[in-house]
Amino acid sequence: MRYAEAVHELFMRIGKKLAESLGVKSESIGIENWPCQFRINKYNFTPQSVGSPGVQTHTDSGFLTILQDDEGVGGLEVMNKSGEFIPVEPWPDTLLVNLGDMATVWSNGRLRNVKHRVQCKEAKIRVSIASFLLGPRETVEPPPELVDDDHPRWYVPTTYEDYRKMRFSTKLQAGEALALLHTPTFDK
Repeated sequence: MRYAEAVHELFMRIGKKLAESLGVKSESIGIENWPCQFRINKYNFTPQSVGSPGVQTHTDSGFLTILQDDEGVGGLEVMNKSGEFIPVEPWPDTLLVNLGDMATVWSNGRLRNVKHRVQCKEAKIRVSIASFLLGPRETVEPPPELVDDDHPRWYVPTTYEDYRKMRFSTKLQAGEALALLHTPTFDK
């Protein structure tokens, strides 16, 4: 319970800082009541699985992820702008924060989701704890401060649940589902 409370507080602090960095009043983001999810990932890597994926390339569907990665076993990789995967070396006593698809929708494309994967690097057990700030139960759309003539609306409003179902039904797990939400203005 203490870990969940601490992570929730960290979600609130990071969310407010993101909003403020975009010129949005932090109280208007309303993330205090957004649902969160915790997942413990355990990979039992064997000698036969070295070199294979532990988790396929994907983006997180929610707004924000805080990952407590395994400090003794590597394997997490993030995609850079060139499309190459870069290893994220484990650092003791650190948390990894990344943005998901809902952050991209909410920010009108100003914040970008992060493509990532886990590769089996060695025959060991790997454990990580992922905490997700999913998104509001109501509609996700950018605040008025992020939409103007120079920055037209990129995505149609959606709910996190509808977006999650669309990702699941289309099997578009690496951020491609966002293209299905593009507004007609964006496609011109």
